[in-house]
Amino acid sequence: MHTGNNPFNFWRQLLACMAFMAVAQGAFASWPLADSQGDKLPSLAPLLETVNPAVVNISTYTTRTVQQNPLLNDPFFRRFFNMPEQQQAPARKRRTQSAGSGVIIDAKNGTVVTNHHVIDGADEITVSMEDGRSYKAELIGSDPEVDVAVLKIEASNLVAIPIANSDPVRVGDFVIAIGNPFGLGQTVTTGVVSALGRTGLGIEGYENFIQTDASINPGNSGGALVNLRGELVGINTAILAPSGGNVGIGFAIPTNMAQSSILQILEHGEVKRGQLGVIIQDLTTELAEAFGIENGQRGALIAEVQEGSAADEAGLKAGDVVVEVDGKDILSSAQLRNAVGVRKIGETLKLKIVRDGKTKIVKTKIGEPSTLVAGKDDAVHKFLDGASLKESDDNDGVLVSDITQGSSAARSGLRPGDVIVSANKKRVKSIAELRKAVSGSEQRLLLQVKRGRAALYIVLQ
Repeated sequence: MHTGNNPFNFWRQLLACMAFMAVAQGAFASWPLADSQGDKLPSLAPLLETVNPAVVNISTYTTRTVQQNPLLNDPFFRRFFNMPEQQQAPARKRRTQSAGSGVIIDAKNGTVVTNHHVIDGADEITVSMEDGRSYKAELIGSDPEVDVAVLKIEASNLVAIPIANSDPVRVGDFVIAIGNPFGLGQTVTTGVVSALGRTGLGIEGYENFIQTDASINPGNSGGALVNLRGELVGINTAILAPSGGNVGIGFAIPTNMAQSSILQILEHGEVKRGQLGVIIQDLTTELAEAFGIENGQRGALIAEVQEGSAADEAGLKAGDVVVEVDGKDILSSAQLRNAVGVRKIGETLKLKIVRDGKTKIVKTKIGEPSTLVAGKDDAVHKFLDGASLKESDDNDGVLVSDITQGSSAARSGLRPGDVIVSANKKRVKSIAELRKAVSGSEQRLLLQVKRGRAALYIVLQ
């Protein structure tokens, strides 16, 4: 329907324009600009002139081994076709290139932040600036669980982007996405914050995304999401694209979440996460009623407290409902997991819990993750000898963090990164439960493992 000269539409458009200009005017006194007719118009150009030099393009080069046909290694096949052993084809190498984006956060030290998945497996990383300069980058470290990586370049006259506190970001705030979509370089798209605290998407281990309708496309990963003051509020990381293109649903990692990983990487070269030692779940309406929780109260229900853990020492109990961490509301188990995951080991948390209908404050520390190397004095089972086991961050099973080459575990088909969720058809969420489930099994073990987004059974015998 055309608006025509409807006065209502005129005033509505005028008010919208005035509101947009009022938001922007605090940061750029030069707004609005004038067009060729002398009419004043709002523009993002002054902001982008200061921000664009801090957003870089990232090219990665990866060398991969191309698997040859297994028949060429079959002695019978080679004899049948009269192929001498000395003519066996060597393994072929293939060099691939991919592109992404990054953000300079420290001009003096040449610190660049991007996504882990942009540089994962790369042999060589090149950072290209807006002014045409290119530099080889050194990978300082990365955090796959949050999908953040930190690079360093040796360069002068760099421009860094100021980092904002992402907590005050609200739905409806104007934001700008800057990056390298489809390798085009320095592309700007605009939109608003569509939602906050998006979790459960299965994209990363820790999720607390800012959702935006600013167009984010392949190659934007690692780029900047900025506010109208030219400050970084998020690192663009993913899109929801059922049709293969942008549909107005993009996700960015909030700066407060990314910074917790960045600081640890700069200090240690890696991220060291601890745990409370609790198994948690969302507080549903039925559970709230069963535990006598006030109607409408949301939080994370503690289903189990592991013996000897930091939570156990602090006095937390199964049935407690965590409703706040350090004064911030906890509305789901994912939020509690994120709140713990971004803290350093040894850091103290102040939890507000509801126990038996009464509110209570409990202080607890982030504890070391429990780890066990099977095959040593405290072996779980002989078939698991050589597997380094630890309880998974989400308390959903036992993580195989490493496997010794040539060990029993290496021959079993297990891989580093597998999460054992059941043993001999018994659900396991801890090393203690795994040991109990496999005890007495001398001839064979049946393990159910999660591998990425897939699940499979493995028989050890």
